[in-house]
Amino acid sequence: MAVKRARSTGAAVKRARSTGAAVKRARSTGAADRPQPSAAKSKSETERQLEIPSSLTVNQLSQLLGLSVVEVIKQLMRNGVMASINQVIDYDTAATVATDFGHEAQEKPRSAPAEEMASHQRFLEEDAALLQPRPPVVTIMGHVDHGKTSLLDAIRQTNVIATEVGGITQHIGAYQVEIDGRKITFLDTPGHEAFTAMRARGAQVTDIAILVVAADDGAMPQTVEAIDHARAAGVPIVVAINKIDKPEANPERAKQQLADLGLLIEEWGGDVVCVPVSAKKKQGISDLLENLLVVAEVAELKANPHRPAVGAVIEAGMDKTKGPLATVLIHTGTLKLSDTVSVGDTWGRVKAMFNEKGKRVKQAGPATPVAVLGLNSVPQAGDTLLAVADERKARAMWQERQAAKQQLAQAPGKLMSLDNLYTQLSAGAVKGLNVVLKTDVQGSIEPIRDSLERLGTDKARVRVIHSGSGGITESDVLLTIASKGIVIGFGTRPEPGARRIADLERVDIRYYDVIYNLVDDVERALEGLLEPTYVEVIEGHAEIRAIFTMGKKGKVAGTYVTDGKVSRGAQARILRQGESIYESKVSSLRRFKEDVTEVATGFECGVGLEGRSEFEVGDIIELYRKERSS
Repeated sequence: MAVKRARSTGAAVKRARSTGAAVKRARSTGAADRPQPSAAKSKSETERQLEIPSSLTVNQLSQLLGLSVVEVIKQLMRNGVMASINQVIDYDTAATVATDFGHEAQEKPRSAPAEEMASHQRFLEEDAALLQPRPPVVTIMGHVDHGKTSLLDAIRQTNVIATEVGGITQHIGAYQVEIDGRKITFLDTPGHEAFTAMRARGAQVTDIAILVVAADDGAMPQTVEAIDHARAAGVPIVVAINKIDKPEANPERAKQQLADLGLLIEEWGGDVVCVPVSAKKKQGISDLLENLLVVAEVAELKANPHRPAVGAVIEAGMDKTKGPLATVLIHTGTLKLSDTVSVGDTWGRVKAMFNEKGKRVKQAGPATPVAVLGLNSVPQAGDTLLAVADERKARAMWQERQAAKQQLAQAPGKLMSLDNLYTQLSAGAVKGLNVVLKTDVQGSIEPIRDSLERLGTDKARVRVIHSGSGGITESDVLLTIASKGIVIGFGTRPEPGARRIADLERVDIRYYDVIYNLVDDVERALEGLLEPTYVEVIEGHAEIRAIFTMGKKGKVAGTYVTDGKVSRGAQARILRQGESIYESKVSSLRRFKEDVTEVATGFECGVGLEGRSEFEVGDIIELYRKERSS
């Protein structure tokens, strides 16, 4: 039965691959229709021709152009694209920059010459002769308490929770299992938030996502989020319906709910693998693993183990006795002891490597997770690891990266916004607009989604990649960053953590209360007619902890300033459970019976709002000002 299902899985994935092949053929046909350079071109014109691969890093593009990384990043910013030195960009984006510098760009055929294969910064191997099959990398996602950790425990035949405190095992966060002589790498991440946070930093580390759905609970809010995050990443989903051993289990209901969410399983005529399992009784585990191997086999996952290593940091921290410790998943190449590596904002020499069992290893090949010691400082999750020739090269890359970061920090504007959407569409930097939509009530989602997606054309599509009701969360903002989109809040506001990330990463969050205004703004942005807007700059938040009656003056809120500052005369709104219920301005501000003009973070104060005397303990007062959008 498992083999039969595995074969059907292979057929489904092959159908998907044939569709991709058709798209590629169409693309190549379009390329053939483009005017080709004349044979009579002069030598100088020939020298200006530039072959660019289908994808490359910003640093590689700078080397092709013979320019500094800073110049290339500046030009990308002028075209509305915010990219770091090691970020991978596609051919269209690179061709636009090359044309700006006077080159005639052509897409390079998918057969890399020997000198390119020797480059230590190649992310995508193109010489088939050097590629070898590699294990798939799998992430387990799903709603809380649906059994993600229990399923991983069952797969590993060990108990993660019982791991000894202080052991390297509990920090590595990635594990390999072997079935029929073939390996599968599992990432033990907290869920779709961590998955998308790494993707937001440019680390696409997952090949397959297992969606765990409890048979007794069905699809829940985090199930929907996990599906949207996996779809946005373009990762195939394998469904594991867990807890089938429970008396109240109803797998058919769970399948119906998944179908309603657009996830149609194979036995219902779709192409999504669905395996019933019981992590508690270890039922269906081998069936699940076999299906994962079939999906991986059809996907033809390969890498070149004979080149310098390229990997991604899964997690990192400071070990009290050993120093900076980073868990790295190798994408391609082989990482060896004594290799010099560049990792994000740090570098170092590999002094020791440990596998998930805490044992020392001398090397790590493609799709292998290892804990690495020897870095000068702690990197961030999602940072790219590159094995380089020597310390001089590592220092030079670090200096270039710092210069690039400084340029990006000084760059105004948003990564993607309605204001620069038309510019990015015209430059070919984006193909449409990705939207994360959050509304105050569930009933508003469908009419807004339908209205937005009808606006799209063949050249510029509007795609709602995730929607839901309630406040805008950190997860929403991370998905927006990873998908290079914007957030639209309809009658709802961001949580403080989400606001901080959005401000730090320059994410455009738009707020509306009227559907017509929302749709009209997006439509005008697509046409390049959107007028300059005014954006909110959040100055601070204060939590209401007490309410005082001040005679004829009404009631005053006794507050604690949790972040930023409170200023007399500032614009203010009351947030109750993440939703705005009243907007006004600060009419009075007191500390210890003294009138003051400003109160900073960490202090208590009495706040009076113009025209408002009704407060509740636990309400949040959000202070803001409006500035013209750049």
